[in-house]
Amino acid sequence: MTSGPDVLVADLKAIFAIRLQAVVLYGPHAIGPKSGHPVHTLVVVRDLGLADLEAAARRMGAWRQAGLAVPLVMAAQPILDQVSAAIHESCSLAIQDGDEILYVARSSASTRIMSIDLGVGSRLPANCTSMGRVLLAGLADDELAAFLRRVKLTPFTHRTIVQKDALADAIARVRRQQYAVVDQELEIGLRSIAVPVKDFRQRVAAAINVSVQATRVSVAEMEKTFLPALDAAAQELGMLLG
Repeated sequence: MTSGPDVLVADLKAIFAIRLQAVVLYGPHAIGPKSGHPVHTLVVVRDLGLADLEAAARRMGAWRQAGLAVPLVMAAQPILDQVSAAIHESCSLAIQDGDEILYVARSSASTRIMSIDLGVGSRLPANCTSMGRVLLAGLADDELAAFLRRVKLTPFTHRTIVQKDALADAIARVRRQQYAVVDQELEIGLRSIAVPVKDFRQRVAAAINVSVQATRVSVAEMEKTFLPALDAAAQELGMLLG
């Protein structure tokens, strides 16, 4: 049977004749360059119809390139929900896709903390987000150097790091301490902390974070209260990686 984005979309459309909330599916479909072998892939089906199905089908290539195992994303939601319920804040899982981060799972607190509505499939710049800095810190030196050469640093707020030397220093600090705090660099009032999710070879495959309103939670409180919960969740997720 021929496989590819169009066939996958048709299959999904036939299965899901009604509009659905986000669900995760996986199956033997090859997306992208033909390898001659079926590849187990993921697709996030949003509730906005065929256009989103097509985008989701093509998005799977990025997930596979990142080495993200199917069990990781399938298991992530209940783990994120546990963290969010315990600390009463939003918790997310993301991977790197080019110079951006791609949200692959998210558990939202009841109170919205950003002006934009984030969900599975959302993208944000890697340079000024806590998960992005964790993922950048996990790159090989030559990959990080290439990123720093090409990235354009947009000042989203007056706190955004826009000097490449300063960004390199911030990423180096993340490498040393194994977590990242980004304080109102993407949006005023938004503060977040993230840790890496590593495979058995200690390679960074994903990042998990907690986001808060800066007026409610200090950086010190995030490090004291949220960091242990994130580390435990990341370790549990990392055990699912081959």
